[in-house]
Amino acid sequence: MEYQTYPPHKDLSSIVKCYWTLKVEPSESKGKQIIVPDGCIEMAFLLGDGIKRFTNDDCFVLQPSNMVIGQITKPFTIEPLGYVNTFAVRFYPFGFSAVHSAGMDKLKDKETDLSELFGSRVVSELTNQIREAKDTKERIHSIENFLFGLIKEKSNQERVVQMTIDTLLKSQGSASIRSIGKLNSNKIRNLERKFLKQVGVSPKQLGKIIRLQAAIKLMLDEKDKSLTQIAYDSEYYDQSHFIKDFKQVTGLNPSDFFGDKSFLLSTIFYQKE
Repeated sequence: MEYQTYPPHKDLSSIVKCYWTLKVEPSESKGKQIIVPDGCIEMAFLLGDGIKRFTNDDCFVLQPSNMVIGQITKPFTIEPLGYVNTFAVRFYPFGFSAVHSAGMDKLKDKETDLSELFGSRVVSELTNQIREAKDTKERIHSIENFLFGLIKEKSNQERVVQMTIDTLLKSQGSASIRSIGKLNSNKIRNLERKFLKQVGVSPKQLGKIIRLQAAIKLMLDEKDKSLTQIAYDSEYYDQSHFIKDFKQVTGLNPSDFFGDKSFLLSTIFYQKE
């Protein structure tokens, strides 16, 4: 399994977290993998064999070969059909709304074919460039030209959303929405509406995902720490609060996380952040 990340152009660094590639041989790609929410939106190009995404234990959809994966708020279970060769853009929570005006809440917990968002002609041209590129550097060049052509100016309301996200990231998800900018109830409701459109989830949901992400990174980096210490270091009220959020987002208890092979891909993504 070969996973690599690449930094974006400095003029895209406020909206793009990274580009990434994943290659997995058929012998390694058997079985389901559960992707843990990370608060980001992905634009992915599947250059290998297909990938199934399960809607329940028995039913699945075949993911489009070129797609946007919206905010994930619950475990996202996938299973490759063979060789995996993926090139993708990982946007910051607010990032994709800077290149497309769709309501981000409409993209949540699913994949959307790029042609539905940008039109078949444009996507066909972009896809050909991505597939025919001789290496990742060329693919990044093509996708950055595409993104530069889409970037739009932020309004004052969008800047408030960006400021809120920055605060949540700096506090590792623990900042309360009421404390950000000392907002009153009316402004909080307005911010929540803007968040759903421009991010895809509420500020509270994003904060929960960011805090859990910080806790998982601690679990991976400092395996000798107890769950109680992880909980307090990640600004949870107590261990039971941590376990409740962990189970709600991942579907299992934190003590079972390392022993479950279906989370292997998620642990690689988190360790490479």
